[in-house]
Amino acid sequence: MQLDLDRMRDKIKASQWALADIDWDAPGRELVTNDPDLYPKLKAFMADLMWIEHVGARGFAAMAKKAPNDTLREIYTYFHAEEQRHANAEMALMQRWGMLDGEGLPEPNINIRLVVEWLDAYADDMPLSVLGSVIPMLEIALDGALCKFLLETVKDPICHAAFEKINADEARHLGVDFHVLEMLGHSPVYRQTLQMAGKLIDPRLLIGILAYLPLLNRMRDNLVELGLKEERLYEAIRKYRRVGGTPGGLRNPWFQLISRHGGWMVNRRNRLYHVPVDALVRLTGKIPPRLLPQIPSWVHELTWKPTA
Repeated sequence: MQLDLDRMRDKIKASQWALADIDWDAPGRELVTNDPDLYPKLKAFMADLMWIEHVGARGFAAMAKKAPNDTLREIYTYFHAEEQRHANAEMALMQRWGMLDGEGLPEPNINIRLVVEWLDAYADDMPLSVLGSVIPMLEIALDGALCKFLLETVKDPICHAAFEKINADEARHLGVDFHVLEMLGHSPVYRQTLQMAGKLIDPRLLIGILAYLPLLNRMRDNLVELGLKEERLYEAIRKYRRVGGTPGGLRNPWFQLISRHGGWMVNRRNRLYHVPVDALVRLTGKIPPRLLPQIPSWVHELTWKPTA
């Protein structure tokens, strides 16, 4: 069944919330701060999660410019703001748990820095077929694996209150994501395949892929170290294939490529994939800080302060 975008837009408008809706000073922070085994790993996890949310925000901002109609453009504009709000809420949790240094942002790892720089430079030049196929994969991993794992691991009730709102937003994002994924498969397969082949030799996309692959490997391994079962990652990839595997989705060559790549990424036994990508992780880790690009100015819109 096709999604009614006008009704979804109205539902999104009626479901907006603010950080001020949550009592960040309520009891429960000691359930995190007094756990010496959890605290340092959770601090790194939350910093990565916050940055991934903002990567998603930048992706939706680019998709709004490519939307084929005004309703979808408005929805993507809301999604852009919601992903920023999710990042702000996760920063507010870090502030609650004493994980922020003063007023500063958590330091992004080097692979996130590279992806943020690529998004800032090139995301607006990418077609909707690319962004509209990648974003559902990232969102389903975020919703189906990362956020649920976090709620099972952290007992602070304010964390659960914040993620109840975040997860409700993510569910609406996924509904629209898969509607668009289906829509993208409606043009003739040969035309989509030719367009994909042309885009895969675009140096801008190749640079993005070289930034994206090591980030996923690094995040995957950090999550497993924190305690996430690999089966959760397999479940997320299976869900992407199942929900996206509509007639239109199956005709979309980007969906086929991304779902196949997801299987390679979560399977550590696939040495043909992981050996070169792990080498990229090590290589990017050797980039001197002075050679890294400056963090884009739009990143500084992030704040943990609970404004209405």
